[in-house]
Amino acid sequence: MRVLTGILVVAFGVFLIGLAVLIADKPQLAERFLRSFASSARTHYAEQSLRLIVGGAMASFAPSMWYPRVFMLLGWMLAITAAVLLLLPWRWHHEFGKRAMPLVIGHMRLFAVGAFALGMLVFYGVSRVVFH
Repeated sequence: MRVLTGILVVAFGVFLIGLAVLIADKPQLAERFLRSFASSARTHYAEQSLRLIVGGAMASFAPSMWYPRVFMLLGWMLAITAAVLLLLPWRWHHEFGKRAMPLVIGHMRLFAVGAFALGMLVFYGVSRVVFH
């Protein structure tokens, strides 16, 4: 189980860094990708299910990481917010996205920096397993 949760946490870090690179290299494609979130019930439930799985994996793997409390908190935040969004009608998430997306798109480079930094933080946290 520890290996599986570790793989999921590393995959999350790769996703974040990949998203940052996509925004820097192909901003139009990144914008289409970001706009697809909560665009339908199917994408909403897929997104939230993945967030719930990644959050649970991070919370479970956190004791093996550097600064386990930080990653435990991050994992639980991901999992709890995903669970709440799974319980709410997907259209609420869709409506929120329609209002929030112009802000994200307008500041995509800053969003990319944040995604890159969070991805690197995840890699730093996982490095305890590799170098300890």
